[in-house]
Amino acid sequence: VSMNHTTVVEFVLLGLANSRHLEITLFLFLGIAYFLILLGNISVITITLTNNSLQTPMYYFLRNFALLEIAFTSTFLPSTLHSLLTERKTISLPGCFLQMLLFYCLGTCTLFHMAVMSLDRYVAICHPLHYTAIMSSRLCLQLILSCWALSFLSMFPPTIMTVQLPFCGPNVMNHFYCDASLLLQLSCTDTGFIEKLMFITLIIILPGTLIVTAVSYGCIIVTILHIPSSAGRRKAFSTCSAHLIVVTVFYSTCIYRYIRPEQRGGQDSDKILSLFFSVLTQMLNPYIYSLRNRQVKQALKDSILKFSGS
Repeated sequence: VSMNHTTVVEFVLLGLANSRHLEITLFLFLGIAYFLILLGNISVITITLTNNSLQTPMYYFLRNFALLEIAFTSTFLPSTLHSLLTERKTISLPGCFLQMLLFYCLGTCTLFHMAVMSLDRYVAICHPLHYTAIMSSRLCLQLILSCWALSFLSMFPPTIMTVQLPFCGPNVMNHFYCDASLLLQLSCTDTGFIEKLMFITLIIILPGTLIVTAVSYGCIIVTILHIPSSAGRRKAFSTCSAHLIVVTVFYSTCIYRYIRPEQRGGQDSDKILSLFFSVLTQMLNPYIYSLRNRQVKQALKDSILKFSGS
């Protein structure tokens, strides 16, 4: 990466709070959130790998989604927790650029993955007799690889172009991770083309994956309404509504945060929005998508009984 004319050697992240008391409170909250994210997702990965009854496409996607969530939150939460305990809130140029690249690529992969999981649920509920034939192991692998490939292919060019910009100062960002829109403001050259490229990329990916997810859940709801048993409808709606709440919070905060051409970021409200889609929804996902599932709960109970018995 070319670093010509770059005089800045590190960036200052103002973080989430400006008082020591609030920093300690946030450290406890984010520390618990990160622990729950790791615990929930590691449990999902372990259970779906070791239990023979969970070797289906749905749990294959959930296992990969859990791995993706661990990777995504680990790009920024450990450094955020560290900064809350120290007075020096800086990050090196290479560290900032790597964090930005991973954050956007893994975050975009999360969007694609949620869309794929909604399609999987659509096929399972709306076409149950053909589910096994449609969702073959080969197709599942192709969908997962496509999520990763599309994420990096779409976000790699604008982030690498941002990395190659010269930074001459100032070097202060009002955020708790290296945000691309704030980095562009700190560059000492014209960044109009990169801003437009990133905006176009996000305006295609965010609404595009949202449409796929919304249409899939719409078809699922229509199918649920035709279930003759009222108890079955309530159970299905309970699961579906929980998924929709997480999807709504995730997409609404992402869209409001990044699809705003007139606002380039840097406000305190942006940090709150970022906490919602990068921490809150990630903390809820393993419990909403996986650990509320009857088969997963039974497999977890069996594993605990087996462990305690041994």
